[in-house]
Amino acid sequence: HVGAVEPENEAERLALLQSLNVLDTPPEEAFDDITRLLSQMFNMPMTLVSLVDKERQWFKSAVGVDVSCTSRESSFCAWVLLNDPPAFIDFHSLPSVK
Repeated sequence: HVGAVEPENEAERLALLQSLNVLDTPPEEAFDDITRLLSQMFNMPMTLVSLVDKERQWFKSAVGVDVSCTSRESSFCAWVLLNDPPAFIDFHSLPSVK
């Protein structure tokens, strides 16, 4: 299994992510409310607010999963970072899913 390559702006993106001081913080009702609402609106069994750092994908909020993070290599969100600007992608088109 091969994960997504790093985007060209990786150093800048990671610095910005660190400056937000949100990684590894406790759950917040505002994020959880949005995650639950989106899960209901789109009838999705899994909905996440996901942040990708150097080594992992960390979930600030999650519906339908019982883990707080996954490896960056297994992260669908790491593939999204390759789009400019980042956007939603069809995860079925990823090599790791085929």
